Amino acid sequence: MRPLTADSLRGVWATLLLPLNADDSIDFGRLESQLATLAGSQVDGLYAHGTAGEFQTLTEDEFDRINSLLAGAGKPFQIGASHPSAQVQLSRVERAATLAPGAIQAVVPDWLPLNERELLEFFRRVAGAAGDVPLVLYNPPHAKTQVGPRQLAGLAAAVPTLIGLKTAGGDKAWFDEALQSGLALFVPGHFLASMSLLGAHGSYSNVAALSPDGAVRTADDLDVERRIGEFFEAHVAPLQKAGLSNPALDKFLAAVGDWADVGTRARWPMQSATPEQVEAARPVARRLLPELFRDSW
Repeated sequence: MRPLTADSLRGVWATLLLPLNADDSIDFGRLESQLATLAGSQVDGLYAHGTAGEFQTLTEDEFDRINSLLAGAGKPFQIGASHPSAQVQLSRVERAATLAPGAIQAVVPDWLPLNERELLEFFRRVAGAAGDVPLVLYNPPHAKTQVGPRQLAGLAAAVPTLIGLKTAGGDKAWFDEALQSGLALFVPGHFLASMSLLGAHGSYSNVAALSPDGAVRTADDLDVERRIGEFFEAHVAPLQKAGLSNPALDKFLAAVGDWADVGTRARWPMQSATPEQVEAARPVARRLLPELFRDSW
């Protein structure tokens, strides 16, 4: 596809989630079915291998096979080439670039934090490996190296193919500073409506895990955002407090939304939500958030 730019990277993007068999192998039949549903949805694009895609668990053969399917889906797409090892990530970037995605998402290597010189050298080399394919920095709150808003402008100037940032966002002061970088700022789906008013440009959306089309339809609805917060407080926060990982939480949301056969199983050694937790949440989601579900349209 045509490379994205900081100006064209916009909207609600949905992630692929790994449907797993009992032995933790990927059920590629169910993955292709999920991909077909997402390709026919209203989301602005698709991506693979973020945190919710359990990228750190993938073999290189699994990574390549998923990328091939994603590239053939007929929808704008980005590839997460992330890996805790800089060396493995560089290899993933090189292979991902051959599929001509709109952008490649990268994380800062995660075993030890990098200083500013190391951070710059990392992104320069990744950019060289990506060639004409632009980069998006994935910098979640749990990353060892936190790239603050003051660093973004310098990083963007030094690496011209860096076009976007996936971040938890912040307050008005944070956005005012981060926007000086010229990067497209992507925030969590359950904060997109309010953070768009501060300058956010889109979301790699956890709300799309609950309902892909619903996430698009309600992207700027502050009242729906408030009610999503109520639902998360009642049914997601307790799972977080119990120690469930972000991949497990996104699969829980997909099971509650019931738009694809993803399943709740997260790859070993991560825990998974239970069928009982899903069944308890479904009627609450539909009562609080009818705008998200097709049967209410």
